[in-house]
Amino acid sequence: RFIHKESMTVQEVKGTLAKLLATENVVVEHRAVSTASFDVHRRVLTLPIWNAKEIVFNLLVAHEVGHALFTPDGDILDKLPCPKSYVNVTEDARIEKLMKRKFAGISKDFYGGYKQLHEDDFFSVKEINTNSLKLIDRINLHFKVGASAFIPFAADEQVFVTRTDEAETFDQVLQIAVDVYEFSKQEKEMEQVDVNVDIDQTTQGG
Repeated sequence: RFIHKESMTVQEVKGTLAKLLATENVVVEHRAVSTASFDVHRRVLTLPIWNAKEIVFNLLVAHEVGHALFTPDGDILDKLPCPKSYVNVTEDARIEKLMKRKFAGISKDFYGGYKQLHEDDFFSVKEINTNSLKLIDRINLHFKVGASAFIPFAADEQVFVTRTDEAETFDQVLQIAVDVYEFSKQEKEMEQVDVNVDIDQTTQGG
């Protein structure tokens, strides 16, 4: 994924674009990291050094600028009764929706960028059954790669997909993340009970 030196100007251009879209002088770093990120406290946007198509960099910039514009700074995540990764998923969906609403035409960058990443199997799902993924991972894939990945949801799971799609505020995002985590935890506990019952019945039958 590493980009050749002569292509670095593409990243430099994208760094300037990020500052313009973010409407502030954010610090843009180009580093050998696994993916892009934005530090909402330090205001540092990190772009990976990839040998990727321009549409992918457009996606990365648009996504991280979304965090710069719409994700609040604070330590509230440290107090939540769910992993931060759950909030990352629900917040990603919200900020990308807000970016599409704010910047006309940027939808094609999200669509094209994620389509390319999916074709490159960036999400490592081509060789697995998506039914086996956790609910939060399926929600993440649904909002990033869309219908092309045919992500399955049960009726009671679809409720969380709809809520994520409709979320407008960061507080709503936090609550959805907690609810998804609690729902998944209860599902796992029920599965464990079923397994224990099966084991008991097998033992008694033997």
